[in-house]
Amino acid sequence: MARILSILVGLFFTVALAWSFGKGAYTAITEPAAPTAEHEFHLHPREVHFASDGAFGRFDKQQLQRGFQIYKEVCSACHSLSHVAFRDLEQLGYSEGQVKAIAAGFQVPGTDPNTGEANMRPGQPTDYFPKPFANDIAARAANNNAIPPDLSLMTKARHDGPAYIYSLITGYRPQPAELLKHFPDAKTPQGLHYNPYFANLNLAMAPPLTSDGQVEYGAGNPKPTVDQMAKDVSAFLIWTAEPKLEKRKQTGLAVTLFLLFATVLGYMAYRNIWAGKKH
Repeated sequence: MARILSILVGLFFTVALAWSFGKGAYTAITEPAAPTAEHEFHLHPREVHFASDGAFGRFDKQQLQRGFQIYKEVCSACHSLSHVAFRDLEQLGYSEGQVKAIAAGFQVPGTDPNTGEANMRPGQPTDYFPKPFANDIAARAANNNAIPPDLSLMTKARHDGPAYIYSLITGYRPQPAELLKHFPDAKTPQGLHYNPYFANLNLAMAPPLTSDGQVEYGAGNPKPTVDQMAKDVSAFLIWTAEPKLEKRKQTGLAVTLFLLFATVLGYMAYRNIWAGKKH
C-alpha cells in the first residue's frame, strides 16, 4: 500500500511539473515580454586585450603600477580594496621602502597604546587597504544613496570582468534620442549617469576618468589618455582578483606536459606488453 501511495505521489508531482512547464512555455510563446529600455539598449562589453590573457600570458608590471596609480589617485576616494595588503604591492615591482611609503600615505583604523581608544594611524605594509567611508550610511550619503563596491575581486564578480570594467569606465555618454523616443519614461534620473554597459543603464558613479592627462604618468610610459588609463586600471584589477595568476598558469602548463608524457609512456608500455598477444 505504501509503495502504491509513493508512486501516486511521485506521479502527481511529475504531472504538476510537466503542466507548469507546458503552461510557462505556451505563455512565453503566445505572450512575449514587452521590450524594455534595458533589453534594447544594454551593450555587451567591448573587446579588449591584456598582457595576462591566454595560457602563456604574463602580467605587465609597468602597466600594473600605472593601474595602481589610477586606483590610488582616482578610485580610492570611493572604492576599497579590502582583500589587498600594502605588502602585496611588492609583487608589482615596488621596493620595500616604496611599499612603506605608500602604506604611510593611507590612514587606517588603530588603537592608542596609552588609552586603548580607537584612532587613525598611518598604514603599515602588513595593513590592508582601508575603506574610504566609515560605514554604509556615510557611503550612501556621499554617492547618491549608492554604496560603491569593493574592487578587490571585481573582475571575477562580473561577466567578462576586465572588459566590463574597461567598457564601463569609457562608456559614459548622453542618452540616445532613440531611447527617449521609444521609452520616454526611461530618462536618466537626476543625479545618475547614463552608461549602456551598466545593467540598468543608469548608475550613481560619475565618470571617474574625464580627460586625457588626468593622471600624470612618469617617463617611459604611454600617453595617459582616458582609453589607456581605463586599460591600466582594469589590468590592475585583474591582478587584485587573482595575484597568483602567473603561478597558476605555470603550474597548469607543467601538469599538462606531465600528463602528456605519462599518456605517451602508458601507451608505449601498453604496446610493449600486448604487442605479441592475440585478442
